Amino acid sequence: MFAPGKYYLDDGRARVVATAARCRRGKDIRMRVILAQPRGFCAGVVRAIDIVELALKKYGPPVYVRHEIVHNKRVVEDLKAKGAVFVEELDEVPDDAITVFSAHGVSQKVADNAQLRHLPVIDATCPLVAKVHKEGQRYSAQDYDVVLIGHEGHPEVEGTMGRIPGTVYLVSSTEHVHSLEVKNPDRLAYVTQTTLSVDDTRDVIDALKQRFPKIVGPDVKDICYATQNRQSAVRKLATKVDLLLVVGAQNSSNSNRLREIGAELEVPSYLIDDAEAFDTKWLEGVETVGITAGASAPEALVQELISLLSELGDVEFVDFDGIQEDVSFKLPSELQGVAA
Repeated sequence: MFAPGKYYLDDGRARVVATAARCRRGKDIRMRVILAQPRGFCAGVVRAIDIVELALKKYGPPVYVRHEIVHNKRVVEDLKAKGAVFVEELDEVPDDAITVFSAHGVSQKVADNAQLRHLPVIDATCPLVAKVHKEGQRYSAQDYDVVLIGHEGHPEVEGTMGRIPGTVYLVSSTEHVHSLEVKNPDRLAYVTQTTLSVDDTRDVIDALKQRFPKIVGPDVKDICYATQNRQSAVRKLATKVDLLLVVGAQNSSNSNRLREIGAELEVPSYLIDDAEAFDTKWLEGVETVGITAGASAPEALVQELISLLSELGDVEFVDFDGIQEDVSFKLPSELQGVAA
Protein backbone atom coordinates (compact mmCIF):
# COMPACT_ATOMS: atom_id res chain seq x y z
CA MET A 1 0.00 0.00 0.00
CA PHE A 2 1.18 3.49 -0.86
CA ALA A 3 -0.25 6.71 0.50
CA PRO A 4 -0.36 10.05 -1.30
CA GLY A 5 2.52 12.32 -0.48
CA LYS A 6 4.66 9.52 0.93
CA TYR A 7 8.03 8.28 -0.24
CA TYR A 8 8.51 4.62 0.63
CA LEU A 9 11.82 2.86 1.03
CA ASP A 10 12.15 -0.81 0.12
CA ASP A 11 11.94 -1.93 3.76
CA GLY A 12 8.52 -0.38 4.12
CA ARG A 13 9.57 2.57 6.26
CA ALA A 14 8.17 5.86 5.02
CA ARG A 15 9.28 9.42 5.21
CA VAL A 16 7.18 12.31 4.05
CA VAL A 17 8.77 14.33 1.27
CA ALA A 18 5.71 16.30 0.19
CA THR A 19 1.99 16.75 0.71
CA ALA A 20 -0.39 16.05 -2.17
CA ALA A 21 -2.05 19.21 -3.49
CA ARG A 22 -4.31 20.38 -6.25
CA CYS A 23 -2.80 20.47 -9.74
CA ARG A 24 -2.10 23.98 -10.92
CA ARG A 25 -4.33 23.30 -13.90
CA GLY A 26 -7.29 22.85 -11.58
CA LYS A 27 -7.70 19.06 -11.55
CA ASP A 28 -6.21 16.20 -9.60
CA ILE A 29 -3.42 14.08 -11.01
CA ARG A 30 -3.01 10.58 -9.65
CA MET A 31 0.45 9.37 -10.39
CA ARG A 32 3.17 7.00 -9.26
CA VAL A 33 6.80 8.12 -9.32
CA ILE A 34 9.57 5.51 -9.20
CA LEU A 35 13.07 6.64 -8.25
CA ALA A 36 15.99 4.77 -9.80
CA GLN A 37 18.63 3.21 -7.60
CA PRO A 38 21.48 4.01 -7.94
CA ARG A 39 21.29 7.55 -9.26
CA GLY A 40 23.25 10.77 -8.98
CA PHE A 41 26.78 11.32 -7.73
CA CYS A 42 29.45 8.68 -8.30
CA ALA A 43 32.66 8.31 -6.28
CA GLY A 44 34.74 10.20 -8.85
CA VAL A 45 32.40 13.19 -8.77
CA VAL A 46 32.29 13.23 -4.97
CA ARG A 47 36.09 13.14 -4.88
CA ALA A 48 36.42 15.99 -7.42
CA ILE A 49 33.99 18.26 -5.56
CA ASP A 50 35.68 17.43 -2.24
CA ILE A 51 39.04 18.36 -3.76
CA VAL A 52 37.86 21.85 -4.69
CA GLU A 53 36.12 22.42 -1.35
CA LEU A 54 39.09 21.17 0.68
CA ALA A 55 41.53 23.20 -1.42
CA LEU A 56 39.47 26.30 -0.69
CA LYS A 57 39.54 25.44 2.99
CA LYS A 58 43.28 24.76 3.09
CA TYR A 59 44.57 27.52 0.83
CA GLY A 60 41.70 30.00 0.83
CA PRO A 61 40.05 31.51 -2.25
CA PRO A 62 40.53 31.86 -5.08
CA VAL A 63 41.20 28.32 -6.29
CA TYR A 64 41.32 28.04 -10.08
CA VAL A 65 39.68 25.05 -11.77
CA ARG A 66 40.42 24.17 -15.38
CA HIS A 67 37.11 23.36 -17.05
CA GLU A 68 33.93 22.59 -15.10
CA ILE A 69 34.99 20.33 -12.24
CA VAL A 70 32.05 18.11 -13.24
CA HIS A 71 29.36 18.74 -15.80
CA ASN A 72 26.65 20.28 -13.65
CA LYS A 73 25.69 23.94 -13.42
CA ARG A 74 24.43 23.73 -9.83
CA VAL A 75 27.69 22.21 -8.64
CA VAL A 76 29.74 24.81 -10.49
CA GLU A 77 27.65 27.73 -9.18
CA ASP A 78 27.87 26.44 -5.59
CA LEU A 79 31.66 26.20 -5.84
CA LYS A 80 31.90 29.64 -7.44
CA ALA A 81 30.03 31.06 -4.45
CA LYS A 82 32.68 29.52 -2.18
CA GLY A 83 35.55 31.08 -4.12
CA ALA A 84 36.35 28.74 -7.00
CA VAL A 85 37.18 30.35 -10.35
CA PHE A 86 36.52 28.26 -13.44
CA VAL A 87 38.65 28.75 -16.55
CA GLU A 88 38.97 26.93 -19.85
CA GLU A 89 42.71 27.38 -20.37
CA LEU A 90 45.72 27.69 -18.08
CA ASP A 91 46.70 31.09 -19.50
CA GLU A 92 43.70 32.43 -17.55
CA VAL A 93 45.31 31.27 -14.29
CA PRO A 94 47.57 33.80 -12.51
CA ASP A 95 51.10 32.80 -11.58
CA ASP A 96 51.42 30.77 -8.37
CA ALA A 97 47.63 30.26 -8.09
CA ILE A 98 46.30 26.96 -6.76
CA THR A 99 45.03 25.07 -9.82
CA VAL A 100 42.73 22.05 -9.97
CA PHE A 101 42.38 19.79 -13.00
CA SER A 102 38.78 18.63 -13.50
CA ALA A 103 37.47 15.08 -13.06
CA HIS A 104 37.61 14.59 -16.85
CA GLY A 105 41.41 14.72 -16.91
CA VAL A 106 43.76 16.79 -19.05
CA SER A 107 46.24 16.16 -21.86
CA GLN A 108 49.95 15.80 -21.25
CA LYS A 109 50.44 19.16 -22.96
CA VAL A 110 48.25 20.88 -20.38
CA ALA A 111 50.02 19.10 -17.51
CA ASP A 112 53.43 20.04 -18.94
CA ASN A 113 52.36 23.66 -19.36
CA ALA A 114 51.32 23.81 -15.70
CA GLN A 115 54.65 22.34 -14.69
CA LEU A 116 56.60 24.83 -16.82
CA ARG A 117 54.76 27.65 -15.07
CA HIS A 118 55.37 26.03 -11.67
CA LEU A 119 51.65 26.17 -10.92
CA PRO A 120 50.69 24.33 -7.73
CA VAL A 121 48.36 21.73 -9.26
CA ILE A 122 45.92 19.41 -7.52
CA ASP A 123 44.71 16.72 -9.91
CA ALA A 124 41.01 15.82 -9.55
CA THR A 125 41.05 13.45 -12.54
CA CYS A 126 38.76 10.52 -11.78
CA PRO A 127 40.93 7.49 -10.95
CA LEU A 128 38.97 5.45 -13.48
CA VAL A 129 39.80 7.97 -16.21
CA ALA A 130 43.44 7.93 -15.13
CA LYS A 131 43.32 4.12 -15.44
CA VAL A 132 42.33 4.48 -19.11
CA HIS A 133 45.24 6.88 -19.64
CA LYS A 134 47.63 4.27 -18.25
CA GLU A 135 46.13 1.50 -20.38
CA GLY A 136 46.55 3.57 -23.52
CA GLN A 137 50.12 4.46 -22.57
CA ARG A 138 50.93 0.80 -21.93
CA TYR A 139 49.61 -0.23 -25.34
CA SER A 140 51.55 2.58 -27.01
CA ALA A 141 54.75 1.51 -25.22
CA GLN A 142 54.23 -1.97 -26.70
CA ASP A 143 54.14 -0.48 -30.23
CA TYR A 144 50.38 -0.64 -30.65
CA ASP A 145 48.44 2.13 -32.31
CA VAL A 146 45.41 2.91 -30.15
CA VAL A 147 41.75 3.26 -31.08
CA LEU A 148 39.85 5.39 -28.57
CA ILE A 149 36.09 4.77 -28.52
CA GLY A 150 34.52 8.05 -27.45
CA HIS A 151 32.76 11.27 -28.39
CA GLU A 152 34.74 13.92 -30.23
CA GLY A 153 35.07 17.17 -28.29
CA HIS A 154 34.33 15.70 -24.88
CA PRO A 155 36.98 16.87 -22.39
CA GLU A 156 37.66 13.32 -21.21
CA VAL A 157 38.36 12.26 -24.80
CA GLU A 158 40.61 15.28 -25.41
CA GLY A 159 42.53 14.49 -22.24
CA THR A 160 42.89 10.78 -23.02
CA MET A 161 44.04 11.38 -26.59
CA GLY A 162 46.57 13.87 -25.27
CA ARG A 163 47.92 11.40 -22.71
CA ILE A 164 48.68 8.59 -25.16
CA PRO A 165 51.91 9.03 -27.16
CA GLY A 166 51.93 7.80 -30.73
CA THR A 167 49.00 7.27 -33.06
CA VAL A 168 45.47 7.46 -31.64
CA TYR A 169 42.35 6.96 -33.76
CA LEU A 170 38.98 8.21 -32.47
CA VAL A 171 35.78 6.33 -33.31
CA SER A 172 32.30 6.78 -31.88
CA SER A 173 30.14 4.37 -33.89
CA THR A 174 30.17 1.23 -35.98
CA GLU A 175 29.97 3.44 -39.07
CA HIS A 176 33.24 5.10 -38.07
CA VAL A 177 34.81 1.67 -37.66
CA HIS A 178 33.79 0.63 -41.18
CA SER A 179 35.55 3.66 -42.67
CA LEU A 180 38.59 3.58 -40.36
CA GLU A 181 41.98 3.26 -42.07
CA VAL A 182 44.92 2.27 -39.89
CA LYS A 183 48.66 1.98 -40.52
CA ASN A 184 49.13 -1.52 -39.11
CA PRO A 185 46.04 -3.66 -38.42
CA ASP A 186 48.24 -6.28 -36.76
CA ARG A 187 49.34 -3.89 -33.98
CA LEU A 188 46.13 -2.29 -32.85
CA ALA A 189 44.56 -1.86 -29.40
CA TYR A 190 41.50 -0.05 -28.11
CA VAL A 191 40.42 1.81 -24.97
CA THR A 192 37.15 3.58 -24.23
CA GLN A 193 35.75 6.73 -22.72
CA THR A 194 34.37 5.90 -19.27
CA THR A 195 30.85 7.33 -19.71
CA LEU A 196 29.63 5.60 -22.87
CA SER A 197 26.59 3.45 -23.47
CA VAL A 198 27.58 -0.11 -22.57
CA ASP A 199 25.51 -1.61 -25.39
CA ASP A 200 26.69 0.85 -28.04
CA THR A 201 30.29 0.33 -26.97
CA ARG A 202 29.94 -3.44 -27.26
CA ASP A 203 28.65 -2.94 -30.81
CA VAL A 204 31.67 -0.78 -31.67
CA ILE A 205 34.07 -3.30 -30.11
CA ASP A 206 32.43 -6.13 -32.08
CA ALA A 207 32.81 -4.10 -35.28
CA LEU A 208 36.47 -3.44 -34.48
CA LYS A 209 37.11 -7.14 -33.88
CA GLN A 210 35.42 -8.08 -37.14
CA ARG A 211 37.41 -5.53 -39.13
CA PHE A 212 40.70 -5.97 -37.25
CA PRO A 213 40.78 -9.55 -35.87
CA LYS A 214 44.09 -9.05 -34.05
CA ILE A 215 42.97 -5.97 -32.10
CA VAL A 216 43.33 -6.19 -28.30
CA GLY A 217 41.56 -4.32 -25.54
CA PRO A 218 39.64 -4.45 -22.24
CA ASP A 219 36.11 -5.13 -23.62
CA VAL A 220 33.76 -2.71 -21.77
CA LYS A 221 35.74 -2.76 -18.51
CA ASP A 222 36.88 0.84 -19.09
CA ILE A 223 33.29 2.03 -18.73
CA CYS A 224 33.06 3.01 -15.09
CA TYR A 225 31.06 1.07 -12.52
CA ALA A 226 28.71 4.03 -11.91
CA THR A 227 27.91 4.45 -15.59
CA GLN A 228 27.15 0.74 -15.92
CA ASN A 229 25.07 0.63 -12.74
CA ARG A 230 22.97 3.66 -13.71
CA GLN A 231 22.39 2.35 -17.21
CA SER A 232 21.33 -1.07 -15.89
CA ALA A 233 18.96 0.58 -13.42
CA VAL A 234 17.37 2.75 -16.12
CA ARG A 235 16.98 -0.21 -18.44
CA LYS A 236 14.96 -2.01 -15.75
CA LEU A 237 13.09 1.12 -14.69
CA ALA A 238 12.01 1.94 -18.24
CA THR A 239 9.92 -1.26 -18.38
CA LYS A 240 7.82 0.02 -15.46
CA VAL A 241 7.10 3.62 -16.46
CA ASP A 242 5.25 5.74 -19.03
CA LEU A 243 7.69 8.66 -18.81
CA LEU A 244 11.38 8.88 -17.91
CA LEU A 245 12.97 12.02 -16.47
CA VAL A 246 16.77 12.19 -16.30
CA VAL A 247 18.17 14.95 -14.11
CA GLY A 248 21.50 16.10 -15.47
CA ALA A 249 23.33 18.68 -17.55
CA GLN A 250 22.91 18.82 -21.31
CA ASN A 251 26.69 18.48 -21.73
CA SER A 252 26.89 15.46 -19.43
CA SER A 253 27.81 12.38 -21.47
CA ASN A 254 26.55 9.83 -18.96
CA SER A 255 23.25 11.72 -18.46
CA ASN A 256 22.63 11.79 -22.20
CA ARG A 257 23.21 8.04 -22.37
CA LEU A 258 20.52 7.47 -19.71
CA ARG A 259 17.97 9.45 -21.71
CA GLU A 260 18.93 7.57 -24.87
CA ILE A 261 18.34 4.20 -23.19
CA GLY A 262 14.80 5.24 -22.28
CA ALA A 263 14.16 6.45 -25.82
CA GLU A 264 15.55 3.21 -27.28
CA LEU A 265 13.00 1.33 -25.17
CA GLU A 266 10.27 3.56 -26.63
CA VAL A 267 9.57 5.45 -23.42
CA PRO A 268 9.20 9.24 -23.74
CA SER A 269 12.43 10.43 -22.11
CA TYR A 270 13.68 13.89 -21.23
CA LEU A 271 17.01 15.18 -19.93
CA ILE A 272 16.40 18.18 -17.68
CA ASP A 273 18.86 20.42 -15.85
CA ASP A 274 16.50 20.90 -12.92
CA ALA A 275 12.84 21.07 -11.90
CA GLU A 276 12.37 24.39 -13.68
CA ALA A 277 12.93 22.62 -17.01
CA PHE A 278 10.04 20.21 -16.38
CA ASP A 279 6.96 20.64 -18.58
CA THR A 280 3.60 19.47 -17.17
CA LYS A 281 2.46 18.69 -20.73
CA TRP A 282 4.69 15.62 -20.57
CA LEU A 283 2.29 14.13 -18.00
CA GLU A 284 -0.69 13.86 -20.32
CA GLY A 285 -1.82 10.23 -20.32
CA VAL A 286 0.97 9.26 -17.90
CA GLU A 287 0.32 7.12 -14.84
CA THR A 288 3.87 6.20 -13.82
CA VAL A 289 6.97 8.39 -13.99
CA GLY A 290 10.55 7.20 -13.59
CA ILE A 291 13.27 9.52 -12.28
CA THR A 292 17.01 9.05 -12.40
CA ALA A 293 20.02 11.36 -12.31
CA GLY A 294 23.36 11.43 -14.04
CA ALA A 295 26.57 10.79 -12.12
CA SER A 296 27.32 14.52 -11.83
CA ALA A 297 23.83 15.60 -10.71
CA PRO A 298 23.38 16.38 -6.98
CA GLU A 299 20.53 14.72 -5.11
CA ALA A 300 19.16 18.18 -4.24
CA LEU A 301 18.05 18.55 -7.87
CA VAL A 302 16.14 15.27 -7.68
CA GLN A 303 14.47 16.34 -4.43
CA GLU A 304 13.39 19.63 -6.01
CA LEU A 305 11.79 17.69 -8.86
CA ILE A 306 10.04 15.44 -6.33
CA SER A 307 8.68 18.52 -4.56
CA LEU A 308 7.36 19.94 -7.83
CA LEU A 309 5.63 16.70 -8.82
CA SER A 310 4.10 16.34 -5.37
CA GLU A 311 2.26 19.64 -5.86
CA LEU A 312 0.43 18.34 -8.92
CA GLY A 313 -1.93 15.93 -7.17
CA ASP A 314 -1.97 12.58 -5.39
CA VAL A 315 1.51 11.20 -5.97
CA GLU A 316 3.10 7.98 -4.72
CA PHE A 317 6.90 7.99 -4.51
CA VAL A 318 8.68 4.64 -4.57
CA ASP A 319 12.37 3.74 -4.47
CA PHE A 320 13.17 1.14 -7.12
CA ASP A 321 15.23 -1.78 -5.86
CA GLY A 322 18.82 -1.58 -7.11
CA ILE A 323 22.53 -1.77 -6.40
CA GLN A 324 23.80 -0.04 -3.26
CA GLU A 325 27.13 1.57 -4.10
CA ASP A 326 29.86 1.92 -1.49
CA VAL A 327 32.83 2.92 -3.69
CA SER A 328 35.12 5.75 -2.59
CA PHE A 329 38.43 7.11 -3.86
CA LYS A 330 41.37 8.50 -1.91
CA LEU A 331 42.04 12.21 -1.92
CA PRO A 332 45.33 13.56 -3.32
CA SER A 333 48.15 13.65 -0.77
CA GLU A 334 48.02 17.46 -0.66
CA LEU A 335 44.55 17.34 0.90
CA GLN A 336 44.67 14.26 3.08
CA GLY A 337 44.08 15.22 6.68
CA VAL A 338 42.24 18.45 5.85
CA ALA A 339 39.05 18.47 7.89
CA ALA A 340 35.89 18.61 5.79
